Amino acid sequence: MSLIQAIFLGFVQGVTEFLPVSSSGHLAILQNIFGMETDGGLLFDVMLHVGTLFTVCLVYRKDIWKMIRETIFMIRDVIYNLKTFFKNKRFDEALRYRRVVHNNYRKFVLLVIVSTIPTGIIGYVGRELISFASTTLIVPGVCLFLTGLLLILADICEEGTKIPRDIGYSNAFLIGIAQGLATLPGLSRSGTTITACLLSGFDKRFAVKYSFIMSIPAILGAAILELGSIGQETISASMVTNCIVGALVAAAVGYVCIKTMLVVVRRKKFKGFATYCFAVGIVAIAAHFMNF
Repeated sequence: MSLIQAIFLGFVQGVTEFLPVSSSGHLAILQNIFGMETDGGLLFDVMLHVGTLFTVCLVYRKDIWKMIRETIFMIRDVIYNLKTFFKNKRFDEALRYRRVVHNNYRKFVLLVIVSTIPTGIIGYVGRELISFASTTLIVPGVCLFLTGLLLILADICEEGTKIPRDIGYSNAFLIGIAQGLATLPGLSRSGTTITACLLSGFDKRFAVKYSFIMSIPAILGAAILELGSIGQETISASMVTNCIVGALVAAAVGYVCIKTMLVVVRRKKFKGFATYCFAVGIVAIAAHFMNF
């Protein structure tokens, strides 16, 4: 893999990870049509994930810091309540318990955890199917077409007002299922989860925030799984350079794309992305049957 290819793939990853057009679908299509393979591909994929993960953390650093802080406080309160429970039992007292989930950020943390559970299960159980699907053109093509339909649905659904305190854990679980299904190449993770959030009545700005923050454990988990599969790859100086450059490009482009998505969702301008997904999906499906 040349440095130009690394820059190009980093650009594709940064654009398609955060805009609702599916990064995995585009990379699968590029690999199948143009035969673009990466030397030490798993390591390069991990570094692209690291780049996009850094972008999410940078854009939402204030929210993430508050969520980390509130998680620590929740653990403290849970421990206090456990001690209180045993003290009440032992000494027949009636000491009061602390309310663990009493603000939006604590609820936000729990919602993300609930969403991550089905995503992790689906991603782990279906990893071989997902890997096989990436070797074809028909699956990314069909899934891109489905992404287009989801984006049209996002455009026409009613505006919601829900913020964490108004959202049920069942909503979070269903959105986690949507994110798990979006591991299929061509089914946009951001497009699928943002649509699921909007259909659940989320406030538009919070829908984007929730979609991208809930991607952190998903991206991190995918990176760890890929890292475990690298094995004894020979790592050259040029490979390290390509990985670093690809990650930096993915991070920089991803930053711009997250900011773009905030505007897109606020104005509900998904139709252009839907049209693009339909077009690329049709091309991929046609290419599949031409090569069949």
